[in-house]
Amino acid sequence: MASGKIIKLVVFELLEFAAFSVPTLVIMEQFASAYQGTKNGSERTHYWLIVSCSIAYVAGVSLLIWVPLKVVLYKKRHLYKKIIGWRPVLVMCVVLTTLPSFSFSIAVTEVQKSTNGSATLLSDSLPDLPVSLVLLSLIVVDIIEKLRIYPLRGSQVGYENNDICVTSLQQIKTVTEQVVRSDENPASAQAAKPNVMPQPRNHVTVLAGPMEPSFQSGILRTMSQRDVRAELFLRSFLMWSDTVEMVRVAGHPAVFKSGWLYPVYIFSFISLLRMVFTPKNPLLSSLGILMQDLPFIFLRLSLIIALGTITPVLGLCKNVLVTMSYIYFNYVTKLRPFSAFETSPF
Repeated sequence: MASGKIIKLVVFELLEFAAFSVPTLVIMEQFASAYQGTKNGSERTHYWLIVSCSIAYVAGVSLLIWVPLKVVLYKKRHLYKKIIGWRPVLVMCVVLTTLPSFSFSIAVTEVQKSTNGSATLLSDSLPDLPVSLVLLSLIVVDIIEKLRIYPLRGSQVGYENNDICVTSLQQIKTVTEQVVRSDENPASAQAAKPNVMPQPRNHVTVLAGPMEPSFQSGILRTMSQRDVRAELFLRSFLMWSDTVEMVRVAGHPAVFKSGWLYPVYIFSFISLLRMVFTPKNPLLSSLGILMQDLPFIFLRLSLIIALGTITPVLGLCKNVLVTMSYIYFNYVTKLRPFSAFETSPF
């Protein structure tokens, strides 16, 4: 009987391969249908030719890139440990799946424009399924790559809590050892006593916020259960909600019937490049500002000025506030007029 680790590995690999291959096939089939519409006649040669090319593309990149790289990462663990700060699987998905899918999604609109002779004769909205499938596939691969380090059975505490527990135990052990040493040899304990740095005179204690409740029994204790594996799904979807909203704007008639479709897809793809980096990469915060929030400010502001509030004003406010808060708390507070540390009495 197969072990739990083997089953977990097989399921994860099948889900990742499906997320890698299915979006391209769906987008290419949509493009084939649109291109077949330009041909007057019942012959479907062009349709099956494009579908065959899409199948050949997926099979080629899978056999030449996806499978060999997966085997290398699984067999050569020492090479995998040398990869720092980025994730090869997400690189393959973004470059080999998302980029072609976005490109052919734009091509579908251009083909429909050439067929109808005018952008005004296009449908009222673009189909949402293909683009949503592309983003969902990326999020699924992102979740799987984060979930690999966690077991799927039994309770599991997040690594952040583990680090806190380990640090606390180490501190308790150190204090215990010092007490034992002081009982055995007071002189040596006095010599080993660490130097305590004096607190600065202008040191101000940070006031704590409201205390959080704690439930030890009953239905409230059951409802207060938290697991890092479940929260991982929520964080992964919330992280890309802004990009999802921006891609949804591309389906608005005023956008895909005009040249605004190109900047929307381009900036949305640029924001997805952050998936390549590991979740705890120190550069991820600054890259989020440079690749998503800052470009989305100019894109959303331009769309609102040119086409009206087809994109929510709340999204623009989110991008502005996130960018300003990042710049202020990371850089402006280090300047002399803003460097004084102070707390609120309330």
